[in-house]
Amino acid sequence: MSIHNSPNLPNPEVIALKALGFLAQDGERFQRFLNLTGIELHAIRGAAADPAFLGGVLDHLMGDQTLLLVFAESEDLAPEQVARARRALPGAIA
Repeated sequence: MSIHNSPNLPNPEVIALKALGFLAQDGERFQRFLNLTGIELHAIRGAAADPAFLGGVLDHLMGDQTLLLVFAESEDLAPEQVARARRALPGAIA
């Protein structure tokens, strides 16, 4: 069964959009994301519609274990669910 169709797992795009919101809630955290990705603030809304960009958002979270754990806890997700969502989005390394 695909992660997209699993009744027990949130949609990977939804997880990534929540992750983007999580980053945006903290100015320092969000600025670090913008700096590391090189994306301009005005481009975020358009980029958020791109599943590959959303995969990059989850890559960013997964690159910082503390950040990943805080996000997962805030969304009542296991970190493994975030990792599965990442694998379901374009650009994931197998």
